[in-house]
Amino acid sequence: MFQNNIKVSGFSLAKGKELTGDDFYDTRNIGNLTIAVVCDGVGSADAGAEAAKRTTSYLINNFKIRPKAWSIEKSIKTFIKSINSILYQESMINYERAELVTTLAMIVIEGNRLYGANVGDSRVYLCRDKNITKLSFDHNMQEAGYENVLTQAIGIGKDIQPYYFENIIQKEDKILICSDGLYAVMSENRLESGISLGAHSLVKKASRLMQDNLPDDTTAVVVEVLETSELDILKHLKLPISSHVKKEQIIDGYKLEKSLIANDRTWLCSKKTKKYVIKFPPVEAIYDEKILDFFVKEAWNAKRLKADFFPKAVIPKNRTQRYYVMQHIVGENLDESLKSKALSIDDAVRLGEVLLDMSQYLLRYDLVHGDIKPHNIMLEIDKQNISFKIIDFGSITEIFSISSKAGTPSFLSPERFLSEAISESSEIFSIGVTLYFSLTNRYPYGEIEPFQTPSFKEAKKPSFYNKNIPHWLESVILRSIALDKERRYMYYSEMVYELKNPQKVAPFFAKESSILERSPLTFYKSGFIVMVVLNLILLILMNAK
Repeated sequence: MFQNNIKVSGFSLAKGKELTGDDFYDTRNIGNLTIAVVCDGVGSADAGAEAAKRTTSYLINNFKIRPKAWSIEKSIKTFIKSINSILYQESMINYERAELVTTLAMIVIEGNRLYGANVGDSRVYLCRDKNITKLSFDHNMQEAGYENVLTQAIGIGKDIQPYYFENIIQKEDKILICSDGLYAVMSENRLESGISLGAHSLVKKASRLMQDNLPDDTTAVVVEVLETSELDILKHLKLPISSHVKKEQIIDGYKLEKSLIANDRTWLCSKKTKKYVIKFPPVEAIYDEKILDFFVKEAWNAKRLKADFFPKAVIPKNRTQRYYVMQHIVGENLDESLKSKALSIDDAVRLGEVLLDMSQYLLRYDLVHGDIKPHNIMLEIDKQNISFKIIDFGSITEIFSISSKAGTPSFLSPERFLSEAISESSEIFSIGVTLYFSLTNRYPYGEIEPFQTPSFKEAKKPSFYNKNIPHWLESVILRSIALDKERRYMYYSEMVYELKNPQKVAPFFAKESSILERSPLTFYKSGFIVMVVLNLILLILMNAK
């Protein structure tokens, strides 16, 4: 099983009593793609088995490094024509005729979309609702008596035209990729009834039908769709992206009232007397697929992550363009609020608990927020009670990601500047800096500008700026922003425990702190003992005289 929503099985048997055959197959999960390839080396060629193996490996390896700007269709067609050219030219050099020859059938799955191609007579079937359909096209002669003569195969000529197809897949669909050895023995009715048992069962059943003496090498790969990916369904929706929106414009009943961000892609809007926030993808997403992917993932996360510390969000079913809608929070941005006064001790502790609750919730999905800071925290004030809402779904990314650029420099841990993976520890650092700033209105390591290479020095104790901070909370904050990862909390649960149990918080001191600062009692006890010992030595020396 590759991805949670796809199950893959494959099996191959050589013909007759032979130990090895000319078939070759492989299945791989590459990023968000599932790829399956079956090749049947042409038996009449001297190097059919080699051609089958090389073609399979070439296609898989090139999908690992394919240009991101290439569509899957372009990738499939380009890679097939490329390996055909390579094998044909080698055959001409080494054999002076086509000997590196193989048939091919392959599929690529991305989300709910199936892409496929074949050259020769290896096939691809789709079984849905217990009905099997051949998606591929047999490249062989149609005249009676010549059905086994191929009109196209990999390596047989300078140029080939692979048969290419696409389809939308559904939950419980089953895809069969096989060599001709399988369907020559088993009828479509047998394939239909046996596909649910997987590739091994199909090939073994074919062998039993031939009294375990298969007339041809026989290979099958079965791909079962357990679930379809909502994220990829959202990505492939044929929805336009507005290059320009303006005040008073009405989009699907939402009236745009006020732009909330300078790029005019996030707006306060109204619908049926209620206020909402509507967010459109960046204009660059029109021509940059990577930016579109980020926005689709942002909208998907906003919709599926349902918790009290996040604003509610929906993706309207009948929208006519790309956007998503969020709950309008009536309140103030924490960053703006801190310009007038710092948080109280109780509110700061509560903020820390909310940020850690949010982080632990995201961890269930193997996610991190990625950009924890006061600007991404909204205050909802109900009478005298303050509640916190965390915003910016666009920064949320996978934990241990090394490619994520999420985060604001002044809130990033030192290791993030060294391109280390984002982790619980680096998120804890951002939480600690947020608490430090919320209580002192100062950055513990100074304000760091984008593209600046910071030099970190030990932070001043927050109580230097705010005398109301209790020693236990100061220790929690200093431990969370420790420059040395070994001295910092490693897991959210550790910081949660100390925030909830102040009496159990051990004092935290900077590495270079003196023993007098770390433990005055120990210092004076040690000094007293040294003095007593010195006095005893002096008395002994005086008596000796």
